Amino acid sequence: MIDILVVILMVIGAFFFFVGALGLWRFPDVYSRAHATTKCDTLGGGLIILALALRLGSVTDALKLIAIIILIWITNATAAHVIGRAAYNNRYPHVEGTYKWNYHGEEDR
Repeated sequence: MIDILVVILMVIGAFFFFVGALGLWRFPDVYSRAHATTKCDTLGGGLIILALALRLGSVTDALKLIAIIILIWITNATAAHVIGRAAYNNRYPHVEGTYKWNYHGEEDR
């Protein structure tokens, strides 16, 4: 029963990695690309590492892998925020028609 659950988690995790890579390839600007890769890589990596933790027989090894999952959750969100903020502060352009600013700090929608 554990093996079936491990395979299901691995397949779902690989699917999310594929969707994140597809989003990186297809989305037009840095903001949407960062969103796609961060969300999908966090979930995909978390599911695959969770499958590995279930597959291991040792509780201490499983706890180490769960600590790695938590570290990935924290660092992926922080990295996406830093990338998005740096792009915004350097006035990296958004996709045409989604958001405009007038370089005075005021939004034009």
